Amino acid sequence: MRVLSVIEFLGHFHPLLVHLPLGILLIGLVLQWMSHKNKYASLTPAIPVILLAGSFTAFASCITGYLLSISDDYDKSLVSWHMWMGIGVALFSLMLYAKEKNPAFAVNKKLLSIALLLMLMVTGHLGGSLTHGSDYLTKPFKEIFTTDSVTNTTIKPIANVQEAVVYTDIITPILQTRCYSCHNANKQKGGLRMDEINLLMKGGKDGKIIIPGNADESEMIKRLLLPTDNEHHMPPKEKPQPTESQIKLLHWWIMNNADAQKKVKELAQTDKIKIFLTALQTLAIIQKQRTDIPSAPVAKADEKIIEQLKTHNIVVLPVAQNTNYLQANFVTDSIVDKTDLQLLLQLKQQLIWLKLHNTNINDGALASISQLTNLTRLDLSNTFITDKGMPMLAANNNLQSLNLVGTKVTAAAITQLKGLNKLQSLFLYQTGCTSKDWKTLQTIFKKTIIDTGGYFVPLLSGDTSLVKEPKKKY
Repeated sequence: MRVLSVIEFLGHFHPLLVHLPLGILLIGLVLQWMSHKNKYASLTPAIPVILLAGSFTAFASCITGYLLSISDDYDKSLVSWHMWMGIGVALFSLMLYAKEKNPAFAVNKKLLSIALLLMLMVTGHLGGSLTHGSDYLTKPFKEIFTTDSVTNTTIKPIANVQEAVVYTDIITPILQTRCYSCHNANKQKGGLRMDEINLLMKGGKDGKIIIPGNADESEMIKRLLLPTDNEHHMPPKEKPQPTESQIKLLHWWIMNNADAQKKVKELAQTDKIKIFLTALQTLAIIQKQRTDIPSAPVAKADEKIIEQLKTHNIVVLPVAQNTNYLQANFVTDSIVDKTDLQLLLQLKQQLIWLKLHNTNINDGALASISQLTNLTRLDLSNTFITDKGMPMLAANNNLQSLNLVGTKVTAAAITQLKGLNKLQSLFLYQTGCTSKDWKTLQTIFKKTIIDTGGYFVPLLSGDTSLVKEPKKKY
């Protein structure tokens, strides 16, 4: 067993232990303050016990915190301040315990209590800064007092994407929103910093993560493509994950030698990459405000209708908290009959998401669906829809996402939906559309991301295991 592994194992107990002294000592200080009143005088005997427990856990937190600091990479200055403030908390709490046990101890109890409270606050803040960034405490206040009331850690639309500098305007925002929280000036997991191009290219303890010109062999791309439950997947599954388009753009940048200076127009672009680049120009990757849920309020739906739908095994739920807008999903019922459609029409004001995936829906049913004019999402994948029914969907002017995967529709019929100006996503793989149609459709649906499938995930060495026949013993 390696010593470093043992140290790392013990250090990982720090996040578990560190909250104990904070809570215990705060309770001790509160009880100390309350005990000055006659009716709470009975609490006095408990105070030394609580302070001793807080002091013990504070020392344990200091030890595990030190072990964590040498087994992982953090900003040395910030770690040092956090460590000494933590030691101060442990010592001051021990002194306060001694004062409670022996009032003759030569120290001012009131000043000691105030100092301990301040040190707890500072130590906690420094710990939060190490884990979540130096603006962890101040960031919410900045958002409150700025004109933008919605958190805006997004990739903003680019006015002219072909004139944008690839690394500065496209790659950096992706890394900033997905990677910087663990790989920045204050915290460098695995010895890796990604907030500066030279440090990004240098790599971490395990070597370089980017091989210019060879994205498939670059560790960064390999980690991004691993299953989210794989321990080596990055970013960790509890963190915000990059979108497919973001991974494609990172892959494209690395294949073009991970250049930090060139503009988009100077790099080779496939048709698929052009689609993703165009999307950056017209849409924010993460919207400041959801557009697939109308901002206008709507009356509450008739509960009797919802209950009837549920008895037909149709899942009906609100699309979000504090809204009367609804979604209907036929995930547990593949047969859609006239009664179902009539019930849905009675919810036409509230129904905005409809999923009919793998049902018996055909062109005849689209006459009813076309009357659900508030729909923003419609999933007709793997149904019996054909070109004949496409013109009826032209009435759904609010559609933003349309899934036609696994149907027989062709490009000729889809062009009849060009009047859907709000359409953002169109899923068309495994349809009657051919590779020759993609460019034409993208020209018609300029503001729409057209998903044509054809994804490629490289096989990693860890994806397979070689099983050998055990040697026979004689």
